[in-house]
Amino acid sequence: MKNSPYIGSHDWRGPRITFAELHAISRYVQRHLAPAGAGVADGAPAGEALARWAADRWTPQALRDALAQLREAAAGDEPQRLAIALRRLRQRVMLSLIARDATGRADLAEVVTTMTALAELSIQAGIDVHARELAAIHGTPHSVDDVPQDLLVVGMGKLGGGELNVSSDVDLVFVYDEDGETRGAKMARTLSNHEFFARLGRRLIALLNDLTGDGFVFRVDMRLRPNGSAGPLAVSNAMLEEYWVAQGRAWERFAWLKGRVVSAPVLASPSQFTAQCAALDGIVRPFVFRKYLDFGAIAALRDLHKLIRAEASRRAAGADARDDGVKSNVKLGRGGIRELEFVAQTFQIIRGGRETRLRSKSTLLTLRTLSELGVLPAATADQLCVSYVFLRNLEHALQYVDDAQTHVIPDDAAAVDGIAKLMGAQSAAALLREYRAVQAFVAETFDAIFAEPETDDDALQMALGSTASAGDGELTADLLALGFSEPSAAAERVRAVLDSPRAKTGSEAARQALQRLVRRALHAAIQYSQEIGAAHDIGPDEHFARFAQLGDVVAGRNTYVALLNQFPRAFERVMRMLAASRWATQYLVRHPILLDELLGERSPGHDADTGTWSAAVRAQLIEAGEDQEQQMNLLRDAHHVQVFRLLIADLDGVLTVERLADQLSALADATLALAIEAAWSTLTRKHRDAPRFAVVGYGKLGGKELGYESDLDLIFLYDDDDPAAAETYSMLARRLVTWLSTQTSSGRLFDVDLRLRPDGNAGLMVSPLEAFSRYQRNEGQGGHGAWPWEHQALTRARFSAGDASIGERFEAEREHVLMQARDEDTLRSDVLAMRVRILDGHPNTSALFDVKHDRGGMIDIEFIVQYLVLLHARSHHVLLRNAGNIALLQIAGELQLIDAPLSIKGADAYRTYRRIQHRLRLNGAERARLPAHEVESEIETVKRLWTAVFG
Repeated sequence: MKNSPYIGSHDWRGPRITFAELHAISRYVQRHLAPAGAGVADGAPAGEALARWAADRWTPQALRDALAQLREAAAGDEPQRLAIALRRLRQRVMLSLIARDATGRADLAEVVTTMTALAELSIQAGIDVHARELAAIHGTPHSVDDVPQDLLVVGMGKLGGGELNVSSDVDLVFVYDEDGETRGAKMARTLSNHEFFARLGRRLIALLNDLTGDGFVFRVDMRLRPNGSAGPLAVSNAMLEEYWVAQGRAWERFAWLKGRVVSAPVLASPSQFTAQCAALDGIVRPFVFRKYLDFGAIAALRDLHKLIRAEASRRAAGADARDDGVKSNVKLGRGGIRELEFVAQTFQIIRGGRETRLRSKSTLLTLRTLSELGVLPAATADQLCVSYVFLRNLEHALQYVDDAQTHVIPDDAAAVDGIAKLMGAQSAAALLREYRAVQAFVAETFDAIFAEPETDDDALQMALGSTASAGDGELTADLLALGFSEPSAAAERVRAVLDSPRAKTGSEAARQALQRLVRRALHAAIQYSQEIGAAHDIGPDEHFARFAQLGDVVAGRNTYVALLNQFPRAFERVMRMLAASRWATQYLVRHPILLDELLGERSPGHDADTGTWSAAVRAQLIEAGEDQEQQMNLLRDAHHVQVFRLLIADLDGVLTVERLADQLSALADATLALAIEAAWSTLTRKHRDAPRFAVVGYGKLGGKELGYESDLDLIFLYDDDDPAAAETYSMLARRLVTWLSTQTSSGRLFDVDLRLRPDGNAGLMVSPLEAFSRYQRNEGQGGHGAWPWEHQALTRARFSAGDASIGERFEAEREHVLMQARDEDTLRSDVLAMRVRILDGHPNTSALFDVKHDRGGMIDIEFIVQYLVLLHARSHHVLLRNAGNIALLQIAGELQLIDAPLSIKGADAYRTYRRIQHRLRLNGAERARLPAHEVESEIETVKRLWTAVFG
């Protein structure tokens, strides 16, 4: 994405305006600094008066104090005094903000937070006065369960986002919790809750909106309520929910993104008011945010944007504006505030259901979060933030002139010059140059997301819309002509996707979108088979067969179809991934939500920050509260995302097999730590805040050689003298295994193997650390203890997660056991016997070489390393390092324990075997087998090494 050379630059800036210049430009300032200006000024010279107003910023407490003084000074009854005081307070705030902003004393954040605070104070004061007055006459509204009710005033738009303009109207929706009626009426008849709150709402609107000799407080817009101007003024939660279920539209989801209760408790207690707000949130949240990623929002917002632009054009034409009137509208025009906000809001709608950090009401905070999540490139997000601040400041400068709700840069050169001075620009030309640059960048960013996808229907025409059977001659002929070698089979796959139950339940538009996606996949399979097919040994028939598996899954999920149709880059990456790996295909089929990961500008892969990842996931788990199923799904989804990012980097050639294994092992450690915390939190009986419990990884996890689908070989240890410790930690261990291995709607995390614990399946699930030590040292009762093969396994064990102090003691115990003196002949006999057992347990009757189990393969190298560690660690402590087979083999060569050149060749052979095993498994091979001649030199090297070590 190209960046404007002017965005964020300072070459347009000049000296800030003086107070005298400000007075000359702003007609609002001129009116309200006049001696008759409702007491705002006391006859002081304009510059001096403005300097006084610019001296201090308005804090919420200062606003409350000023309102109290103005109410006391006003005449009339309480509602009249409040109306006068609020209007005069607004005049003071406006003068102060104009003076501070135009002279560089205030930034955008101060302006919008002050105006938002003023609106909230006005609404809360108005509700307080008028609700009490109505309740004194008609009684207090109650639910059918006799709970007092308050009117919830929901601030929408800029008010809800805490980003209110100086001359903005306030978009409000009036909601109450439940139907019922007032109780305790003394002066008039009781009212239904609906009637009471409708009357209260009308009073609030009049208080804020009515124009008097002192002006107005805020213009009020109620059109965002259900059914707009034709709907009831106040709605109950039930009415709101029923409306959304029956006819809630896409634009209303975007509108309620900003929705925020801005009133305060008056008739209800604070706790009752909080409960009412929570009930409303329970309705709003699932309406706005979907459980799954919602890429259909892009098309919906694109349509909404067209309507807004059309309305802006109509207004511009009706006002006899110049031809580029819409272009000069800093809010609704091309590259304006609305398009920039749409960028942020669309990603909130798409991802906010799963990523709670994207539920912020703030545009700037949302843009920064999108950058942190990798959804937007950091440079783009930063420039959008700069652009937003510039456009909002320009919007304010336009409104400072006459307190008019305008967003259009004027035609008059003198007027533009005045706006430039209010903005602190060098000149009008410099300001307009910066504006056009910002406008171009925002428009370009908007178009990159919302531009209509190029239609390729003419190039993709084939008989997919037919209701013919799979043997339809027209479709088969099309596929044959396209280049498929088995067109009948491809046609069957096409029909299987398009005629699947999921597809048939969709709308006509959804079926057409799916047909378009299938057409594109057919053509892509041909194209990629020519470009990359040879590299992955795959033709178009197999390629489309893999797509058909994914297509069947996404057929009923319109959001994924929309994603792949809307974003060509995501579609291309999907097709390339399907071509590259059968295992990746199956992973996507199991977890289609991961398609989202193909969209962003993230650079997945190496050196993933598991600390940052853990902190983010931990926050999500805490937010899920006590919903254990949701927590388990959150952890699974988060883990799947990280694995998928590594998979992308792996297929892109970014990661070596060794580095990938390191990353997968580190991710497993972090996941185990989170699962321990979560499982511990579910225990009802526990005798301490944090468990003194540790997980030790063996095998692939212990050796940091974890693959995508490796089991976790684990043992559980604890060190706790509490009488309840054994029972508590046994329960924790069972809960932990459940957290790791249970199949939920989001899949499972890991298969867990606990057979390496002391006494194997006959032993305790969790062992006291002291008992584990005795067992490993063969100091148990009657000399009972670990078998020799268990010490072999210990060479590849390490602390993975849990209590770090237990982890340190385990590592010390491991070193102690591995350094025990051993009889060479006995050790050799034990290792050789175990190798025979494993070989017998994995017979290979095929003509192929089994890279892992056959003689001359990986297990031979692993046994060589284990033997050398157990025999020589007592004399060479460097062998105690859990550095992996390759490094330990090379260390043994450097120590002259084996022939050094041969050790290097052996290490290279192991590295080759791992690459082969990884490649074959990525393509779905159940076993890593291949013709022996392809690894003839490696087999010969390993056998030579075996003979050198064992004779």
